[in-house]
Amino acid sequence: MGVKEKRAKYKEEFRRDILDAARELFINEGYENFSMRKLAEKIEYSPTTIYLYFKNKDDLLFAICEEFFGHFSDQLNHIRAVSRDPIETLRKVVLYLMNFGLKNPNQYKLIFFTKSVYGTREELVEKESMARNTYFVFREIVQDCIDAGKMKETEADVIVDTLTIASHGVVTKNIYCADFLKKRSGKAVRAMVDVLFRGLQK
Repeated sequence: MGVKEKRAKYKEEFRRDILDAARELFINEGYENFSMRKLAEKIEYSPTTIYLYFKNKDDLLFAICEEFFGHFSDQLNHIRAVSRDPIETLRKVVLYLMNFGLKNPNQYKLIFFTKSVYGTREELVEKESMARNTYFVFREIVQDCIDAGKMKETEADVIVDTLTIASHGVVTKNIYCADFLKKRSGKAVRAMVDVLFRGLQK
């Protein structure tokens, strides 16, 4: 490995260390209490060094969100590739999102319930991002169901909103009332998805 390759590898590893530490701080301290100074103390580097990689805490949060949506987009595309039935594909996607939130409540809360780094939906769809790509894949999966005649002739965006709001509701209940779903979260998720799909399908 040459000098340039070693330098690039070091930079990528250090960037990874910054993001991992920042994610932990955001989760434990909250957005409002997060500071670049605290992050610098955590990784034992000067704030000046961190600023070489990220402009501010919003830039850090954006990078963390983009990593999540990149992974989520990969999962959506994988599910879509191995499932031939559009309804079953959509069901698996919604179940994946809900189950991720139930298993990773703090990360889910950070990604979806912290300050929006993407702005409004109109701003989201205009600017290239992993979140934008994920949204379009989700919407395409919904549109596949409509085009196949298996879902009511409703705007795809409305169905996406309905499914994501329901997902957020289940995960929020788990985050703030953990005992309520402690023993029956799996049943609650499946029941929620069944009810949603019965209402949306023809």
